[in-house]
Order: sequence, then C-alpha cells, then structure tokens
Amino acid sequence: MTTLDFTRSSTSASRPVFTPRAGVTLVELNDSLWRVTRPDGDVLGYVESLPEVAGTRYRAKRMIVSQQRFVSVGEFWSADDAVECFRAS
Repeated sequence: MTTLDFTRSSTSASRPVFTPRAGVTLVELNDSLWRVTRPDGDVLGYVESLPEVAGTRYRAKRMIVSQQRFVSVGEFWSADDAVECFRAS
C-alpha cells in the first residue's frame, strides 16, 4: 500500500535568519524575496532565495534607477553574504 505524506516537502527551504547590519534594512516582500534599503528608505536592491538540490543560494540584485533595471551582483550560499555586498558598496 502506498502512503503519501503531504506534511513534508523535500523542496521546501528553511527561511534564512539575517544578521542585523548597520547601514542596511531588509523588508520581506514574500517567502523568497527581500528588499534591501538604506535606513532613510533608498532602495539598494533585492536578495532572492533560489532553492537548489545542494541547498539554497541567494542572489543579490542591485537596482540601477537611471537605467530602470537590475544587475546581478552575485549568488551566495549565505543570505548574510548576499546582504553584505550591498553594505560594502
């Protein structure tokens, strides 16, 4: 007899816990996307979670207002590393 277990999912990723950092604020937009802003509200970019077989990667995307587009800054295995790239620049 086949038993189906719908309470667990092998593809569900655990939610990241971001370390508070001076100079940036995170606003959760949905389960896999966070807006990165300065404390005054200026948007720096976004961090997006990308579930993969080996774990969850985090893509940092910088907002280029003058060109009305996003540029990928990099992909990281750590959510904190993805946020740090905004703080360092």
